[in-house]
Amino acid sequence: MRVTSDLGRCQGYGNCVAIDEKHFDLDDDGLVVVLEEAVSSDELPTTEEAIRQCPVAAIWLEDSP
Repeated sequence: MRVTSDLGRCQGYGNCVAIDEKHFDLDDDGLVVVLEEAVSSDELPTTEEAIRQCPVAAIWLEDSP
């Protein structure tokens, strides 16, 4: 699995960063930055929780190519 984001949707709430600092950060404008796209099976529960907590659905998981 890999993480994808839509900066046009992001409003900088930072919920994702608070839950999963390995995969998410905020840039100088307060928008989500995906630090690491790949999500291993042991990281999946934390990353899924971070995604669920995004109030504007700016981040999601996709199957790896």
